[in-house]
Amino acid sequence: MRKMLYNNIKGVGLWLLAIGLWPLASCTTVPENARQEATLPKIYPDYVGVTVPVNIAPLCFNMADEKTMFVDAVVKDSHGNSLRGQGEEAVDFDIDDWHALLGQNRGDSLVVTVSAEYADGWHTYRPFSIYVSPDSIDYGICYRLIEPGYEVWSKMGIYERDLTSFDERALIENTQFEGCVNCHSFNRGNSADMSLHIRGHHGATLLRKDGGPFTAYNTKTDQTLGLCVYPYWHPSGRYVAYSTNKTSQIFHSSDRNRIEVFDEASDIQVYDVEKNELLLLPLLKQEDFYETYPVFSADGRSLYFCTARAISEGSHQLDSIRYNLCRIDFDPATGNFGSRIDTIVNATVQKKSLSFPRPSYDGRFLCYTLSDYGQFSIWHHEADLYLLDLSTGECRPMTMANSEDTESFHNWSTNSRWLVFSSRRDDGLFTRPYFCHIDAKGDVTKPFMLPQRNPRRFYRERFLSFNVPDFVIGPTRFDSYNVSRAINDAYRKDFGVRK
Repeated sequence: MRKMLYNNIKGVGLWLLAIGLWPLASCTTVPENARQEATLPKIYPDYVGVTVPVNIAPLCFNMADEKTMFVDAVVKDSHGNSLRGQGEEAVDFDIDDWHALLGQNRGDSLVVTVSAEYADGWHTYRPFSIYVSPDSIDYGICYRLIEPGYEVWSKMGIYERDLTSFDERALIENTQFEGCVNCHSFNRGNSADMSLHIRGHHGATLLRKDGGPFTAYNTKTDQTLGLCVYPYWHPSGRYVAYSTNKTSQIFHSSDRNRIEVFDEASDIQVYDVEKNELLLLPLLKQEDFYETYPVFSADGRSLYFCTARAISEGSHQLDSIRYNLCRIDFDPATGNFGSRIDTIVNATVQKKSLSFPRPSYDGRFLCYTLSDYGQFSIWHHEADLYLLDLSTGECRPMTMANSEDTESFHNWSTNSRWLVFSSRRDDGLFTRPYFCHIDAKGDVTKPFMLPQRNPRRFYRERFLSFNVPDFVIGPTRFDSYNVSRAINDAYRKDFGVRK
């Protein structure tokens, strides 16, 4: 009834506005005779007490229950400025007014008062605060959208989302070719240096440097296990670290983790983009160890990676595979490695396994995922995020960011103040992107979910997981037509190997 009345009023209003008789002011519903509640509102997503970037999209939300008839929210600052948002399903804020209010309150808190109309009338809840960090966030994030399947895949693609708005666009989808698209990687958020991996009949690794055209490569050589995956760019843009993994997967019969993806063999190599040469080192391709997830340090003079002692062929003791964080020196001028591997975090002694190391770009911290075993933590409900202080060697759980469900893949913003990470805390099945602030001392704030205009409707109707989120500093220059032509073309340039 309310919706029909609102549409009728809106239609009349547009007609009156067209003939100049309607006042230039929006219609609002003001809660009347509301019952004052002592509790905080239960909203979805949970934005109560979060810290947000000054340039983030509006934090629109629904009430957590589905019995509301109308929702109203008033956001106020300490200077007397206010912003109202409301709606039948979700609170909807004007995007320009939202950004203006945040910009006026950089480094200060906003107070949000929520009222909800139910069958028995209006209820107004105890106000909560949102802190506006002076630290901005990058332009956007890129991610793969994929059905949370097991052994098969269907439609998927790489997408880009503007974090200041709700705009999303596809970079490439596998409707343009036959295969699987994954392992997208940028050089510190700069898409001018980009790596993209394609699996299937048209398998290739697509590389571009300095914003040039993409080249399709065959990364398999007679001296490596297989194709290069899990890329990470050197800060100079000259090198890309890859692992080569021979993986398998099995279903658990009773374990709630459902599926296990595990290495049967894996090595690490570094690709010299300028010379088209793979840099190989016996220390990084030992048969008795699995080496995976390589990343360069912020100064480019070290290579971090995960390593585990290999199990015997045919063994099914997968819960005995545990990875530690290791490091080896790297000389960017010559492409030479050091002669010694150092263990930085010994997760094995904790009966844990470490995956997805990601150093902050300022060289201060390294974030990683810790699970009970293995290296594919996305299906491990016990997986949590940890923070390594690179100046002291201290490791600690990111308690404020962690939940009772999976926290897994993650990446840093280019100013090293924000972390985007994948979590299954929403429903235990689908991964959603969350953001938290990490200050110079390593203090972590309560995370918030990627904003949507109508969050419940958006996430409920989109049966897809957000996979491998990474920041981008600006819109990705990506010509999907020419990229799909390169994928469908039979030509592949071979990786060379340094002698």
